[in-house]
Amino acid sequence: RSAVFAGRFDLNGNGELTGTHWIDDSGFLHGPILITNTHSVGVVREAASKWMVQNGYYYPSFKEGREVPGLGFFYPVVGETYDGALNNINGFWVREEHAMEALDHARGGSVAEGNVGGGTGMRCHGFKGGTGTASRVLTPEEGGYTVGVLVQANHGTRETFQIAGIPFGREIIGCEQDLKALGPKDGEGSIIVVVATDAPVLPWQLTKMCKRVPIGIGWLGGGMENCSGDIFLAFSTAN
Repeated sequence: RSAVFAGRFDLNGNGELTGTHWIDDSGFLHGPILITNTHSVGVVREAASKWMVQNGYYYPSFKEGREVPGLGFFYPVVGETYDGALNNINGFWVREEHAMEALDHARGGSVAEGNVGGGTGMRCHGFKGGTGTASRVLTPEEGGYTVGVLVQANHGTRETFQIAGIPFGREIIGCEQDLKALGPKDGEGSIIVVVATDAPVLPWQLTKMCKRVPIGIGWLGGGMENCSGDIFLAFSTAN
């Protein structure tokens, strides 16, 4: 398996995305990206490591010109957002077999959205959050490349939420949250964004693309909370 070029950026750092030191240092992403809840990063990362070993996703080690099995290494990339207001996060219900199942069933095509996987217990601008996607295909004059985005949204306040400048968060009456347990104050949470493209761009250009992501979040009224993990990763398949 070959690595792909990658870059990343964090707007607010109250969150986790493992493997980023190697991405910063090398510009490479090697293997799958997983997103879970805050307290499950460790078990999901370990499961990813086992899955990568089983499927040959590692840099081979060589001695005297021959590959030495079992000595490869890698740094799995696992992000998280906090679902403790809607999930018993301290029950540690995400287990190795769940991550393995997700990896084994990963396919191309449309992505499951909403209350699925890591997005199950998320809130966004005071409404139910989750996993969402968006994509664009550039015109032939611009190269015809595809840019796809996957978001796990768990951020923002109802008061600041807007679309095209219309303050929907203040205009919508009712539909208030009815939380049965203590949770973070409004606005505290996280948003993980993964950008994928087939444009032939370099790691520093992918990092620059990540720095554009907060502009979109800001247009919707988010990204202004200090106690949030607003973390972005981009990669290109066109090495």
